[in-house]
Amino acid sequence: MCPNLSDNLAVERVRETAMVDLAYDLLKQKGEAMLYRDIMDEVSSMKGFTKEEAEHYIAQLYTEINIDGRFVCVGRNLWGLREWYPTDQATDSAVAANVKEDDEYHDLDEELFDEEEEELGEIENTEDEFAMDEEENEFDDGDEVI
Repeated sequence: MCPNLSDNLAVERVRETAMVDLAYDLLKQKGEAMLYRDIMDEVSSMKGFTKEEAEHYIAQLYTEINIDGRFVCVGRNLWGLREWYPTDQATDSAVAANVKEDDEYHDLDEELFDEEEEELGEIENTEDEFAMDEEENEFDDGDEVI
């Protein structure tokens, strides 16, 4: 087989392969999580995209990786393969950091909820005082207004 024909077949195979599948193969080959931008750069290079084409497809690949169950985000824009991170194991530093961030958000939610309850209590007290003032200012039909 002629080397050019073999190269042409490989190029054609890459062109026909979905970007998300190329991203999976790339991560599998690297064996470690990668930044999304680096994944996109590698896939663009494999596909032979121009800079404009890469910019056009950047959101599409991100969406595909996001909804594909084979991938998992393990940090800020850092993507790995789900098979590397067993669900019952949270010892990975990025996974542990995500849990810590979730706890911080939970704490923030609790603080905001407590503040809202306090504000609501203050509003109710003000409404009660207003109602008492109105009752004191009511007149009977027989009362004369001067």
